[in-house]
Amino acid sequence: MRTNIIKTLFLSGLVLSTASCEDFLDQTSESEHTPENVWNSPYYSELVLNRAYGALTEDGTYAQVMAFTTSLNTDIELVDAGDAASYTNQGSERSYMNYNAIAGGWSKAQQAWDKSYIAIEYCNNVIDGVSGSSLANNTTTVGRQMLRYKGEAITLRAMLYFDLIRNFGDVPLKLSETKTDLSNVYIPKTDRDEIMDELIKSLEEAIEYLPWVGENGYTTEHVTKGYAHALLANIALQRAGWSIREAAKEGYETAAENSDPTYPTQRPAAAERKGYYELALKHLNAIIANGKHQLNPSIADQWYLVNQRALDTKYYENIFEIPMGLNKSGEFGYTVGVRISGASAKYGPKGNSSGKVKLTAPYFWSFDHNDLRRDLTCATYELKEENGVLKENMQKNEPFKIYVAKWDIRKMNEEWRIAALGTTGKVPTGINTIKMRYPQVLLMYAEALNELNGPDNAAGGAGMTAREALAKVHTRSFAEADKTAALAYVNAISADKDAFFEAIVQENAWELAGEGVRKFELERWNLLSKKIDEFKETFKYQFENEYPKDLYYKTITEGSEVRIDMASVCWYEEPADDVKKEYQKVSWWGTPKEDNDPNKNPMVALEYISAGLNTPVKNRYFMPIATGTIADSQGKIANSYGF
Repeated sequence: MRTNIIKTLFLSGLVLSTASCEDFLDQTSESEHTPENVWNSPYYSELVLNRAYGALTEDGTYAQVMAFTTSLNTDIELVDAGDAASYTNQGSERSYMNYNAIAGGWSKAQQAWDKSYIAIEYCNNVIDGVSGSSLANNTTTVGRQMLRYKGEAITLRAMLYFDLIRNFGDVPLKLSETKTDLSNVYIPKTDRDEIMDELIKSLEEAIEYLPWVGENGYTTEHVTKGYAHALLANIALQRAGWSIREAAKEGYETAAENSDPTYPTQRPAAAERKGYYELALKHLNAIIANGKHQLNPSIADQWYLVNQRALDTKYYENIFEIPMGLNKSGEFGYTVGVRISGASAKYGPKGNSSGKVKLTAPYFWSFDHNDLRRDLTCATYELKEENGVLKENMQKNEPFKIYVAKWDIRKMNEEWRIAALGTTGKVPTGINTIKMRYPQVLLMYAEALNELNGPDNAAGGAGMTAREALAKVHTRSFAEADKTAALAYVNAISADKDAFFEAIVQENAWELAGEGVRKFELERWNLLSKKIDEFKETFKYQFENEYPKDLYYKTITEGSEVRIDMASVCWYEEPADDVKKEYQKVSWWGTPKEDNDPNKNPMVALEYISAGLNTPVKNRYFMPIATGTIADSQGKIANSYGF
């Protein structure tokens, strides 16, 4: 652990108020303060807590790297890479996310580590400070306020450690603020199971201190009781799941598939797993029974509000959003989202790159054509201004480069548009990073209850079966006229536990693509390698047998904008000859060119995608710890997994 990132950053550059994300980012120093003054003042204690929130808004944490980059690749989401050099470039995320990492490669991997530990240090400051404060108690208004701050810090620290172990494996666990003599700085890695057990224990404490959203002025831009419950449940499910290990653990099950002989993929024995599933269900029950968090009946409205940077104070579907600041932080809508190529009179001279997260053709084709999520999630087009007209241009032969449509500049508010018009540079969107949505709670609930009881037994749950929870997520995404058919799909899923689990895995893909969730779920299910293989085989078959060679569609002109009429697109067959002239067309994903360039030939590109996952170590999805971190650890830290 590096001393330059662990030294106490005590009250340096504090911020005011917890009311909005701007306050987390506009940080100014007032004066010098002693610990005694700080922790005997709710005002100053809150300022330190805000530093922890502010540390989450940097590129190295949840504005970019830990928000979406490290959640690639999966069967449905890919890092942007178009040629052999990109897939294997050790200096970029493209190599790391294709599982070709080396310890001295991509610099932002070290940033993710460093910045996460800085944020953890702020959390430890708050936890230790409040714990030692004479004000902290449950009998006075001020005392309960101080304990709320402690609960927030505990929960943020748990979130940070959970993401560290999901990206790096075993890491140093530091649960107290740094001592002035640095005696608690150089510490070895802790087994991640021990870390998760500690996080669960601490979250159980935090839950007692935290309010539900809407209470005590808490919005979804602060951690609340709902998020602490959901995070604990997610950790408990991870604790019960599979993970590649630094060494075999006695009493654990070793996977029959995708397990390395030296670094085996293992999970706890059945009895222990059952306990963690029951624990997860208990906390998911609490969220569902409370009723504060609900599905927004309109999935289109859900994503419109996200793009508008407007908090949903009716349904609270987003259980926790890390608050970003316009023109200060936030990559959703710029690096991830519908691409606008080049300057636009309406949206500014810069445009955006949408360069990191792409979706795959088999994923697009997996949707029921009436599922509203398909076109709200997948953009098979890009925007470009031509002769004063902003057009949606259908892509050509880009089966691994479908943009994520959940974030779209056309849905963003006037404040962002005015800022974008005023500069030739990049304008961070300020769109919050969502760490948990209510659909994920329902899917985790369905998973836990199915594992314990099967799909149709509600015993131990929150008054609904696993099938009913899955139905809530699935049917929400269909128009009223199509809901009966959507429900029929759910009801037709086999009552076999394994078959129903597969339906949950598929729903996870349809609902959460691009949100930084799926990779980590596939890992704990030991399905990452299998699903990537399935994606490749499905693509090969569909490429040769199902995808149209030419794609026909119509457009709609509205003022100075031209958009594709999605209802007109002939995804599955060509229109009749006598009406073809009414359509536009592009050469779609037909016969591959005779070319060895993966940027031109999808069949060649397919061999590069996620190519390092099982070479030289099977199921090696973790990133290596940076060489600089190891060098500064005084021999306490080393890499594993063949790095």
